[in-house]
Amino acid sequence: MKAAGALFTLGILFGGTLGGPWSAWMPQTIMAFEGTCVAIPCRFDYPDELRPSAVHGIWYFNSPYPRNYPPVVYKSRTGIVHESFQGRTHLLGDLQARNCTLQLSRLSPELAGKYFFRGDLGGYNQYTYSEHSNLEIVDKPTIVPPAAVVVGTEAELRCVVPDNCPTMKPVVSWLNHEALEDQAVFGQLEEESGTWSQVSLLKFQPSRENDGHELGCQVTYPNTTFLFEAFATLDVKYVPRILQVNSSVEITEGSHVVLVCVADSNPMALLAWFKEEAVLREEPSTNLTLEMDNVTHAQDGIYTCVAENVYGRVNHSLALTVMYAPRKPSVNSSVVAVEGESVTILCTTESNPEPIITIFKEKQIVAMVVYESELLLEIPAVTHEDDGEYWCVAENQYGQRGSAFNLTVEFAPIILMESKCTAARDTVQCVCAVLANPEPVISFELPTRNVTVNETDQEFVYSQKTGYTVTSILTLRGEPDSQLFVVCSARNLYGTKNQQLQFHHSNNLMWAKVGPVGAVVAFVILIAAVCYVSQTRKKKNVNENSSFVQLEHPPVAYSGEYRPPGALDKSEYERRPVSDKRLLNKPEGSLDLNVDYANIDFTKLATKDSYTLTEELAEYAEIRVK
Repeated sequence: MKAAGALFTLGILFGGTLGGPWSAWMPQTIMAFEGTCVAIPCRFDYPDELRPSAVHGIWYFNSPYPRNYPPVVYKSRTGIVHESFQGRTHLLGDLQARNCTLQLSRLSPELAGKYFFRGDLGGYNQYTYSEHSNLEIVDKPTIVPPAAVVVGTEAELRCVVPDNCPTMKPVVSWLNHEALEDQAVFGQLEEESGTWSQVSLLKFQPSRENDGHELGCQVTYPNTTFLFEAFATLDVKYVPRILQVNSSVEITEGSHVVLVCVADSNPMALLAWFKEEAVLREEPSTNLTLEMDNVTHAQDGIYTCVAENVYGRVNHSLALTVMYAPRKPSVNSSVVAVEGESVTILCTTESNPEPIITIFKEKQIVAMVVYESELLLEIPAVTHEDDGEYWCVAENQYGQRGSAFNLTVEFAPIILMESKCTAARDTVQCVCAVLANPEPVISFELPTRNVTVNETDQEFVYSQKTGYTVTSILTLRGEPDSQLFVVCSARNLYGTKNQQLQFHHSNNLMWAKVGPVGAVVAFVILIAAVCYVSQTRKKKNVNENSSFVQLEHPPVAYSGEYRPPGALDKSEYERRPVSDKRLLNKPEGSLDLNVDYANIDFTKLATKDSYTLTEELAEYAEIRVK
């Protein structure tokens, strides 16, 4: 009945179509116990137009090519086979019906390998099919445990026994399973890719006590002495459980505290003592002790023992209460950002009670939270003005602590407003002040001269750096050209900035025009003029009145805002000799000398004695020119 059932099943499997005119089907891998037998199901096909009068076949071992003289397993024409297969092979299929099923008996390890079928339809119509079957000979069943045997989840162990021998039926049983809870055994026949297996299922509810228990699967064959066994040790996984931990305590500073946590788990749990979110101590263990000597207010908080493995996590918390000032705030380090990027800075601290946290920049409040342990500063698009040192300060009624951090912003060059060119009589000096990070490379371009210079040309360019500001000074000697213009170019890895520098002619700097000697001459002339005017007025007053009387409201200051009677206005001042204009080396009509103020003191003219007329009446005269 067993053989008939197998052949019937093969008939069902072979009912489908094959891959082509010359094609064959057989399982890629088939298994059998040593000493038993195996039937390799096989079906082949050939072109319908051949219509052979007789069909023969040959089974080869480990090679499909006859010219390699592989061992012949079975040959329908002559029955001559390799000595290793004599008396061991039998064709179960009907070659005329295109069934090439082969049975091998009394299996031994040397028969494990690849088996190929060759169809012989007479004449040249012979073909060795590339499809083949790999025979594996085993000496024990296969116990397939679940991915994990976990407490609380039903476990199922499978014992898989190959059942491809038509004449021998295996009997499968379990060993050492009596102590399992809610156990049940089921048997079923499974087919996969043309091969058959007897599968025995052992289902049970695992417990912590089953961990390390050994189970066995035994296979026997009736009326034989064959006995095949396999064993597996249960590795029962379960979540940790905390067996012992302290209760909450209140202590004063200077106390000694011992916190103990004992746990049981499989696999061994990672035990850890936490304070708030900070890990104080952790290690894989069954117990973990945390000792604290001379406890301070900084150790106030919630302490939690956590036991964790891959199957679960348990914890037990206790409160250790000490009032304390904030800890030094923790900032996620200094930040370097490119202008335009978003910046996120987190400041955290611990205290009891919760603190007020503030972030300052140059004594200005940037962000603040009240009664929270962390502050998140977010700048969506940072600019170079955000660069600098920041402080995160946390405070409550017990104290204040702060931490500094830096925000460094890198940005493209910015040419500052003070960048310009100043032309003197025989010198042109150009200043280019650039704000940038990283430090820019500054060059001066003279398009009309087709010349570019930078700080490497030390004869013409001098540079200095203050913070992120780099100032380069270009000095050109000689008469300035009316067509001359200068372009300042600054570049770093974030961009390039070009700007034509505006010319400022130094008309107001008279001394720079006339030179040191001319300045001295002009000053002497002005002093002489003031003294002359003073002496003339003095003589005039003496002639009018022999007794000298002090003025009630003498003029004491001349300026652009206050002009007493008798002071020279601008039109009078401009009617100076031509020689003065030539001294300033200015064209007709230009004015380079501005009187800021003149102060003349006549306080010593109060006496009426005649002898005072001969004394020097001017106390001093001060002339400022800018």
